[in-house]
Amino acid sequence: MVSRKKQPELTAEEKLLQALVPEAEQPYKIPDNWCWTRLEFVARGFQYGYTEKASLEKIGPKYIRISDINNGNVDYINAPYCKIIDEDFLKYELRRGDILIARMGSVGINGMFLDDIKAVFASYLIRIIPMINNKYLSNFLQTDFYWNQIEDSAQGTTRLNVNANILKKLKIPCPPLVEQQRIVERIEILFGKLDEAKEKLQNTLDTFETRKAAILHKAFTGELTANWRKQHGLTMDSWEEKTLNDIASYKKGPFGSSITKAMFVPKTANTYKVYEQGNVIRKDLTYGHYYITSEKYQELKGFSVKAGDILISCAGTIGEVYKLPPECEEGVINQALMRVRLNQNIIEGYFCYYFGEIIKDDVIDKSNGTAMKNIPPFKVLKAIQIKLPTINEQTEIVRIVDNLLAKEQQAHNIAQNALAKIDLIKKSILARAFRGQLATNNPADEPAVELLKRVL
Repeated sequence: MVSRKKQPELTAEEKLLQALVPEAEQPYKIPDNWCWTRLEFVARGFQYGYTEKASLEKIGPKYIRISDINNGNVDYINAPYCKIIDEDFLKYELRRGDILIARMGSVGINGMFLDDIKAVFASYLIRIIPMINNKYLSNFLQTDFYWNQIEDSAQGTTRLNVNANILKKLKIPCPPLVEQQRIVERIEILFGKLDEAKEKLQNTLDTFETRKAAILHKAFTGELTANWRKQHGLTMDSWEEKTLNDIASYKKGPFGSSITKAMFVPKTANTYKVYEQGNVIRKDLTYGHYYITSEKYQELKGFSVKAGDILISCAGTIGEVYKLPPECEEGVINQALMRVRLNQNIIEGYFCYYFGEIIKDDVIDKSNGTAMKNIPPFKVLKAIQIKLPTINEQTEIVRIVDNLLAKEQQAHNIAQNALAKIDLIKKSILARAFRGQLATNNPADEPAVELLKRVL
């Protein structure tokens, strides 16, 4: 039997040379007292998780899965318990400061375990035990630079996967240990301020419908125009109780057998559009591509629509309101819509606001159908009451509501855009942090290569 020759042990200098990334391979410039290395030299472990199944029974340790990792932390409270514990359990027991990385699909997900409880981790996670500041490493594993290295390692495959060998070879900028802590503290301060702003912005979005409803409630109880009535010598006695039957004529779409897909033809100069619920729900004139011939249009002319007609959705998503604009195509409504043509005692804007926000809930309550809700029968619908001020006051109400809702929508859009930018700002902060650009670096700190020597 031929014995294998034992490889000589590397000297400290050779180990350091092996750990440092050659200058030609360094991805970008970092401060002089930092160094480029690879993950295998600043972490150990790279261990795959426990293969037992989760259980709802409260026995054994907690069982940490990808779904239990949120915003870089491990949520053990909602994690299930491990079903079976064998003699190898201790190999997979998590310790404070361990970092878990998803092995496949969502490889950008990572979390740090910060709890002194019994827990093991699932087989589709990899445990890393840092030998540098664990929060510094956890933050690095959330950067686009880390993600890009993982994508590069995919080598053309559609599903991203990581394993211990891939992780070990990842390049990582390594600052002095005290600088790592300063970077972590600066990131936490900046992220804390962003999270506070995010919470306020989200509250603006979450309360948008509530604020909108409050404006419309004030509009249709006369509160918004109280001063206007006083200036014009009017009181709330000028408001009349009417029914929907008093203010408009209504036409539901034809029976389903009157319009079927077999009747649809390609759009030409002599065809007519079939309006669908999608036009009303999306408030989009261009939605849909169903057309009928001029002969079929003549048959269904009783269901025709024109500019200024108000359409209301009648099935499933009921009570949505849409006024056809001047540029609309000639056409007919399908069986899921209702056409409304107003009398002279009500203006379009008032009706649309009132029906879309006030009467809509009443319509839904009175709707028939179980799994699929439908607009109530005309006998029920036309009897629904509406409070009607004078035409001039209706005009004033619409003007005020238009202005207030426009401001609310503007605030909503600003909050939405700002919220979308917060994640980009966080990415920018992380990118700058790992380039030494957060104004935390002290050139007098012990060079990171000394730290690397000790780790090695």
